[in-house]
Amino acid sequence: MRTRFLPATALLALLVPGMAVGQTSAPPALPPTNQAIFAPMHFPPANDVRTAEGGPGPAYWQQEADYDLKATLDTAQHRVTASEVITYVNNSPDSLAYLWLALEQNLFSPDSRGAVINSGALARWRGSFPGGGDKIARVEVVQDGHTYEPKYVVDGTRMRLDLRQAMHPQGDRLQLKFDWSFIVPQYGADRMGRMKTAGGWIYEIAQWYPRMYVYDDVNGWNPMPYLGQGEFYLEYGNFHAEITVPHDMIVVGAGQLLNPRETLTSAERKALDAARTSTSTVSVISAADVGKPSTRPAGDGPVTWTFAIQHSRDFSWAASRAFIWDAAGWDGILLQSVYPKEGLGTKDNPGWEDATQYARHTISYYSNAWYHFPWPTATDVAGIVGGMEYPGFVFCSVHARGQGLFSVQDHEFGHSWFPMLVGSDERRYAWMDEGFNTFQNRYSNLDFLGPSAQAVMRTDADNIAAQMQEPIADQPIMTYPDLLRGNGLGFLGYSKPGFGLVMLRGTILGEATFMKAMRTYVHEWAYKHPKPWDFFRTMESVSGRRLAWFWRGWFYGTQVLDQAVTSVEDTQAGTVIHLRNDDGLVMPVLLHVEMRDGRTIDRKLPVQIWARGNTFDYLLPEKGTVVGVTLDPKHALPDVDRSNNVWQRPPGG
Repeated sequence: MRTRFLPATALLALLVPGMAVGQTSAPPALPPTNQAIFAPMHFPPANDVRTAEGGPGPAYWQQEADYDLKATLDTAQHRVTASEVITYVNNSPDSLAYLWLALEQNLFSPDSRGAVINSGALARWRGSFPGGGDKIARVEVVQDGHTYEPKYVVDGTRMRLDLRQAMHPQGDRLQLKFDWSFIVPQYGADRMGRMKTAGGWIYEIAQWYPRMYVYDDVNGWNPMPYLGQGEFYLEYGNFHAEITVPHDMIVVGAGQLLNPRETLTSAERKALDAARTSTSTVSVISAADVGKPSTRPAGDGPVTWTFAIQHSRDFSWAASRAFIWDAAGWDGILLQSVYPKEGLGTKDNPGWEDATQYARHTISYYSNAWYHFPWPTATDVAGIVGGMEYPGFVFCSVHARGQGLFSVQDHEFGHSWFPMLVGSDERRYAWMDEGFNTFQNRYSNLDFLGPSAQAVMRTDADNIAAQMQEPIADQPIMTYPDLLRGNGLGFLGYSKPGFGLVMLRGTILGEATFMKAMRTYVHEWAYKHPKPWDFFRTMESVSGRRLAWFWRGWFYGTQVLDQAVTSVEDTQAGTVIHLRNDDGLVMPVLLHVEMRDGRTIDRKLPVQIWARGNTFDYLLPEKGTVVGVTLDPKHALPDVDRSNNVWQRPPGG
């Protein structure tokens, strides 16, 4: 049987009474829809490495890199002379004919890319100086029992090292040996450096050793140059470090101090032992004792301090003659603060004497929220660095005080979870560590400081709405950090993504669902390398919600939110509230209705009301006269124009 198809005009005549078959005029235009916003997002295909549910699959793999580090600090020349052995394991399914390593001290070479980009006198990521950068003295490969000098090329902060024979897939290993030295920059891109105090120099040492770039299943090698603004993407492994310094210096490092008998006095060892189980702060070296010979063990020659940290992506350390040393404990974790006398505060403006208790709150708060703090020590160092994070080890400004000190320390220690535990790619996706951390800082600050907490302002809806209208907001969150305008990083890397999670938690998913999904993400990706779509898929899978409209609008887009109530109409069926979405971003509608009899009615309208267009008529079936309607009365959403959020019935109406 042949199927006959009616001409379109004839079919329309059957559907539209009164229309002549021969009519050729076009039908009236329909209002535009928002189907593109709500369309499914096409993430990279799921496979047995990264699943459709957002977790690592049964074939997930990542490389391993263990480091045996030795360093000597020459305080007269401000020079670190060092050697290392890297044990690298190729767990990938690929053969590797060459390796990529990072030489991040080369940022401080006068002719580096970063030096040119950050050439302004006040540029935050500056730090180049004559003589800056690594001086490589030896490079060797130990492979299959043979030691040889490989061919290699240094390109700024990157080294490509060619192997005589390719590493085999799935478990082949080799060792790399380096000797090198560098002068410690005085201002090291606000991530490391040295500071002169009355008691002596403070050295904060980071990004200081040749280390492996990540080789992963998505991009293969990730040899993106270090330019200053973009941070780090690192492999996990075990670290053993020996730091040799003059006899009168104190050294703190990530992980556990392995030789306290050789480096500490009996009184200091007893103080640290007591601190591990103490809720109050214990003085290891007091302000009155700083610099005294009695704080150092017998002898007068150089002292080697030995540290170890397992399942870590980095190792950093600090040294000074000027350190006051405080400590306390929480659930088996030793909490430490070291700072010079310049860090002490006053009764009205407390300083670093409170830092250890600040750390105690932070470590316990995030441990209870997500995952137990993963290392044996958490150490905060006061110095020239405004704020920078490493595994279990952070640098904060010696000038920070009171609430400001709590907030910066809370932020830096918060990075112990993102990205130190959940090892995201900071060089590409700053929001996956800075944004996540800004989000969680909101709740930690509120818990400790109350509603006046500074960190809350970064995740305040009206503050976000104001910044969304500034020129810095014309780049999406997904922009690589080195491509963000310098003044845009704070908003697009920290505030906007942080507030996105606040909305996801409070308005879109609800607290219980959000927390379950977020904890799933943290536990599944602990010590692994998630990508943005792994996070997106996890949130959708655990919550059962399709959130393409949110990811597309908030993370990939630059549109703003402007919801409006245009009018209210009384009908026999009830009250019709006419709503409009005046810009490209869509969100649920938080509706607050006031009735003439004094009642108030709150409704949350799902975001899908905007799928068919930018207007929606909501029928409120409750009996009674509506006298007022307000959208988002508690300012939970970043509405850029609240003047159209309110309707009031005219007097006598």
